[in-house]
Amino acid sequence: MNHDEIATYALGKPGAVADEPWEGDLVAKVGGKIFAFLGGEGVGLKCGRDADEAAELRDRYPAAVTASPYIGRFGWNVVALDGTMPADELRELVDESYDAIVAKLPKSKRP
Repeated sequence: MNHDEIATYALGKPGAVADEPWEGDLVAKVGGKIFAFLGGEGVGLKCGRDADEAAELRDRYPAAVTASPYIGRFGWNVVALDGTMPADELRELVDESYDAIVAKLPKSKRP
């Protein structure tokens, strides 16, 4: 998957909106909360409840997945969009990140 395809997929989720909280950095939000960082050469996603769970994905794809700067300790990873990870697995990660964020939203903000 390339950047445009992953952005289209993420922003196609129910209630998802694009935002640019920092100049040049596109993110996908639901209920006002970020579930995907869409800037740069990869996509930042919530990949577990904590750093240990997120590390499992980094162990499976050491060349393509790194801990997200600053928020990696909270289970966020950056996944390179270089073809290393199969497209279906990447879409599944977007789904899981979205679901994790939606689950923490107050019911009034859930799509």
